[in-house]
Amino acid sequence: MIDCKLISRKVSSNASLQSVTHLFASGKHPAILGGNLSKCDSNRFSVWSAEPVDIFEFTDGDKKPFDKLAAVIDRYTLDSADSDLPNGMFRGGWIGYFSYDLRRYIEKVPNSAENDLHLPLIRLCFYDNAICYDHRDRSWYLLALQMGGDTESAKNKISKLKGLLAKAEKIKLPPLPDANLDNINVSQIDCNMSRNFYTDALAKTKQYIIDGEVYQINFSQRFACPCDADPAELYRWQNEHNPSPYAAYIGADDFALVSASPEMFVTIDAHAVSTKPIKGTRPRLKDCQAINQLNFTELVESEKDQAELNMIIDLERNDLTRFCRYGTIKVTQPRTIEAYPTVYHAVATVEGKLRQNENTRGENFCEMLKAMFPGGSITGAPKIRSMEIIDELEPTRRNAYTGSIGFIGIDGNACLNIAIRTVIITNKTAYVQTGGGIVADSDTNEEWDETITKARALLAGIAAVNEKTATVKGN
Repeated sequence: MIDCKLISRKVSSNASLQSVTHLFASGKHPAILGGNLSKCDSNRFSVWSAEPVDIFEFTDGDKKPFDKLAAVIDRYTLDSADSDLPNGMFRGGWIGYFSYDLRRYIEKVPNSAENDLHLPLIRLCFYDNAICYDHRDRSWYLLALQMGGDTESAKNKISKLKGLLAKAEKIKLPPLPDANLDNINVSQIDCNMSRNFYTDALAKTKQYIIDGEVYQINFSQRFACPCDADPAELYRWQNEHNPSPYAAYIGADDFALVSASPEMFVTIDAHAVSTKPIKGTRPRLKDCQAINQLNFTELVESEKDQAELNMIIDLERNDLTRFCRYGTIKVTQPRTIEAYPTVYHAVATVEGKLRQNENTRGENFCEMLKAMFPGGSITGAPKIRSMEIIDELEPTRRNAYTGSIGFIGIDGNACLNIAIRTVIITNKTAYVQTGGGIVADSDTNEEWDETITKARALLAGIAAVNEKTATVKGN
């Protein structure tokens, strides 16, 4: 166990968020959370870090992931803090992701979908320093941990971060190309299923619902296209054209994750835990106010979407009862329609208070993860049977898609997204997966169109940065 002391400094800077992202993304094993202007009250901070001091990976076929995860979370402890950081801000710790396919180590579910990408099921990096930005107060913070056995002082780490922020102030990035959604012909992009396959799968799904085995299934399809651009450029493009409050960038040696997620999986803050499921989506078009108002009103009044969200709220409340104090679980935000650059979403927030126990931070986090993961909004209800059907009908593993990306802080706080609107980039190929909730009266054509709408915004970004890369190389 390594004791750490936290030191932080509040500083002034006129650096742009995108310049700081550009700078950190070029570092070793970068991790960026946010970095755009869509941050919300429930997640008001952005984080930039690179060059971790420790890396933990759990790969397919290994054993006892949660014993190992608890041990690595407990490896570093916060001994003291010289800090006035805002509550909920990252204070150093682990940043990374949990693959959707980790579910097989939580519940006994099938393993028939093809594992064609071979990514780790868990990948977390421990960062002993970071730059953070508070979007509410528009304030910059530098933080560093003085760790037992360190050869470098925390004050020196702070000094280096200050230098990086000063360097970012001088970076002037060229503009990125606009989205050209109309030129994205999804039918010409490789997919892990045909239209007929999708139609047949939805027919089977609805039959399972009619037979009473499930109430709802979240079914998805995956697209693949070449990606010659730097993944960090795609993240910068998404942050500019498709900003989302739970955006994240994870860079590894042989793959990268670019997430434009609008959905929170879980936030742990001061012994309270919250989750914010999304159910219900409608397109939002640029410069088409009349159509947008119709889509907004349709989502508000949709009984189908209301029923879907209510089912997931009940599922999440049940998950929270497994590790929260009795009587503390409440719906603190009823169904609300939120607007994003290309879509409207229906969301709700459920919260509870953590039980007091003698477990370690790592044990408590793993208890939460085993109770809630993966999020019910991207499985269906009941969760276990839904996951069995997903594995039966989806031909390839989801990997990071619909898993979670975020941080587990050394102070015990955590914030993880649901990894939707998330691009996996490996071997110069970008994988985009999108889906939707299926119920008994779902219209197959409308569900298909919803997945295309969601995918098109991500594919447009890939096309834009690919085109920019090709132009630069051509010159």
